[in-house]
Amino acid sequence: MKLGFEESQASYSSDSQSARAWTEAWVKAWAYCPHCGNAKISPFPNNSPLADFFCSSCSEEFELKSQRSKFGAKVLDGERLAASNNPNLLLMNYDLRSLAVVNLFIVPKHFFVREIIEERKPLALTARRAGWIGSKILLDRVPESGKIHIVQGSVIRAKEAVLAEWQKTLFLRNESPETRGWLLDVMNCVESLGKREFTLDEVYSFHRHLSELYPGNQNIKPKIRQQLQYLRDRGFIDFVSRGNYRLRA
Repeated sequence: MKLGFEESQASYSSDSQSARAWTEAWVKAWAYCPHCGNAKISPFPNNSPLADFFCSSCSEEFELKSQRSKFGAKVLDGERLAASNNPNLLLMNYDLRSLAVVNLFIVPKHFFVREIIEERKPLALTARRAGWIGSKILLDRVPESGKIHIVQGSVIRAKEAVLAEWQKTLFLRNESPETRGWLLDVMNCVESLGKREFTLDEVYSFHRHLSELYPGNQNIKPKIRQQLQYLRDRGFIDFVSRGNYRLRA
């Protein structure tokens, strides 16, 4: 894998058009499928309503978003990421001076639940797409385990590590969006503690935060215990002793 872009022969009127051509060409040339390990992913036809890329081996689909600066707490979203048949999301940062990829990470599609999608205001009646309602992805509500880095700080990560991280959370696809919402928020709480070993009481400390996210739920602590048991059963965390847990490496 090389991080540098191959400059396009086509002439574009803006830097953003040029950058889009460079980034898409780079993904076509160098990106692999994190699901099955296939060495290449292929582009859909231009202006496809489906996604930007797909894997010819396992049929996983990917949408690419790229920009020069790092992505913040929110990412502008197309219509399909909020849909039930959403693609996986590739997020790329690039440097125009060196014409190279700086960061590339993927958010697997099973991390997209209603709770991380924020609707935008409908477009004005005078707009070309009057009444259209876009959305934003609340990236800060995605657990770190749902941000799988392929390139980080201009360093290419080992493919084996990327594939392993992908497999680690694949169990989420078997759950309904409603169930996944709670699981992801508890995963986020656990990861935000910043350590591998943690206690039940430490997760209980997020009671107020979770109550604000789920104001209709009056049984936050039992819900926390339920999610931790599920994560233990799926191999995301280990039960060490009564009230003590450990994140799997």
